[in-house]
Amino acid sequence: MEPKELEALVRMALDEARQQGVDQAEVAASHDRGLSATARLGDVENLEYTNDRGVGITVYKDSRKGSASTSDIGHEAIREAVRKACTFATYTEQDPHAGLADAELMCTEVKDLDLDHPWSIDAQAAIAMAIECEDTALKYDPRINNSEGATVASNRGSRAYGNTHGFVGSFTKTSHSLSCVVLGSKDGDMQRDYYYSAARDPADLESVPVIGKTAAKRVIGRLGARKLKTTRAPVLFIPELARGFIGHAIGAISGGAQYRRASFLLDAAGEQIFPGFVCIQERPHLPKAMSSAAYDNEGVATYDRDIVSDGVLQGYVLSSYSARRLGMQTTANAGGAQNLIVPGNAGDLASLIAMMGTGLIVEELIGQGVNPVTGDYSRGVVGQWVENGEIRYPVHEITIAGNLRDLYPRIAAIGSDQDVRGGIRCGSLLVEEMTIAGS
Repeated sequence: MEPKELEALVRMALDEARQQGVDQAEVAASHDRGLSATARLGDVENLEYTNDRGVGITVYKDSRKGSASTSDIGHEAIREAVRKACTFATYTEQDPHAGLADAELMCTEVKDLDLDHPWSIDAQAAIAMAIECEDTALKYDPRINNSEGATVASNRGSRAYGNTHGFVGSFTKTSHSLSCVVLGSKDGDMQRDYYYSAARDPADLESVPVIGKTAAKRVIGRLGARKLKTTRAPVLFIPELARGFIGHAIGAISGGAQYRRASFLLDAAGEQIFPGFVCIQERPHLPKAMSSAAYDNEGVATYDRDIVSDGVLQGYVLSSYSARRLGMQTTANAGGAQNLIVPGNAGDLASLIAMMGTGLIVEELIGQGVNPVTGDYSRGVVGQWVENGEIRYPVHEITIAGNLRDLYPRIAAIGSDQDVRGGIRCGSLLVEEMTIAGS
């Protein structure tokens, strides 16, 4: 379905909600179409086509909230879902903070952010691409001897949202990816690694040979991994992991964590959290970016802001509900932050390795050892040991640990090699010192 067709369903559901006598209502409709093909060892392992539609309705009556959803987008099914939501709202507890975002905050212009780039690839072409990608990796080196497969995926989704303030908006976005996972072995040591590319526009994906060769090269770089003795040393996160390291702070300043009093950055607005060179910029309107949005999940117009400036936390990441709980105003982040950019103050990964001198490069994190309430951080690591600015050998079966409140001020440098495949754009990140637990 096209966005305008989804908008018509949204308006119809809102009309039904008004007839039911609700105080407020909001409706979201979606239609996703996708293709995914996975090849393993030269054969098709999985081929999947998706075509999912759905409508979700939330109503507010006397400060009570009721929600319902349906995958049947027929008019009668949607009307029934609205009636169910209204019925449910008679059973829920009153919540004075519940309701739509303020009407004056609604988006008045749904900007075209260049998010829709369909890929006219069929199943046969996707399979051929996946087989070629895996074959490239397997032929890279004789030590690459097994595979978990290569996958080509393409998705196009349309979204519409509206509420009883009179806002109705819609857009279509695409996402495409190519990934490869292979295994290698040497003298009884077996290692696994991967590489992928993701973009809104298929023309922006890295090439099939690059994906396959990079996955294989990363595996070869891990063979012969050793353990380390327990020590304290600098730690360098590669870009795709650095964004997660920064992401823990974003989770801690989310409205839900703040009003539940369950955050290691509780009431931290205005405090120096990072070194003075660190900024975290939210830029929702970047063309083609993976987290761009003209409005948030409540129809509130998004806008540029600096969440962290000169290392100081400027504010939180709030929806209208969490903002009301905190006595604040929404930051247009219902559904999360949009396009966070962490500008670098240094060169690429190679220059940060030279700067580090001796220490650990983190290439994979294992486990979920992060406590969002206390900030305690403990993760298993696979990576590389560096001496005198040069990689000496791969390492595994070690753990890095510390407390994020202590680690964030110890960030020594952030690289210019930003990873743009996700919602947080950050380069390689060097921490002055962490505890490295080994043998």
